[in-house]
Amino acid sequence: MKRNFLSILFISVLSLTVLSCKDKAQEAATTEAEEVTTSISEATFNADLEVSTIEWKGFKPTGSHNGVINIKSGILNTTDGMISGGTFAIDMASLKVIDIPVEDKGNANLAGHLMSPDFFDVEAYPTANFEITGIEEVDGNMMLSGNLTLKDATNNITFPVSISNEGDSMTLTSETFTINRSKWNVKYGSKSFFDNLGDKFINDDIELKIIVKAAKS
Repeated sequence: MKRNFLSILFISVLSLTVLSCKDKAQEAATTEAEEVTTSISEATFNADLEVSTIEWKGFKPTGSHNGVINIKSGILNTTDGMISGGTFAIDMASLKVIDIPVEDKGNANLAGHLMSPDFFDVEAYPTANFEITGIEEVDGNMMLSGNLTLKDATNNITFPVSISNEGDSMTLTSETFTINRSKWNVKYGSKSFFDNLGDKFINDDIELKIIVKAAKS
């Protein structure tokens, strides 16, 4: 009987492990910042700030939280109908938590903590930036690369995107991907920096999904 129980327990744990691995978004390939090559663009598309957004999700052993961050400004440059460059400014002060009701005190507490020096230090670094360094098709997927500057660090990240065009409008949507916050010196509760956290740690991985809708200028 005991052996049967242990077998069932082992299978349950294995199944949960497989499901967790399957559900985890893939980390964006992250390297040192790259030089941005300037090219002549044929067209410029300006981001529609009302509908362009970045969705985020953070994890800890007891659960997760998620929300959105606004894009402050952004352009996409195209050549021969393909993206050839672009820059985006991200308004870190616009960070919102959406999994906790707004009227709940915990919503403001979490948002305030994330914007504090413990995490993104928004007072010192109110804007994050993303500058496109390249785009190419790899195994049928469009892979977008760019320098992400967050706090006092810049790294180049590469992640899959889909691009659709309709008249003078363009929509760029990323797949959900993760970045490792420790590479941008976001240290609070990170086992990459502290050894004595026990089960009080916060995962280094942050899930992101980028949605940019833009209109030809």
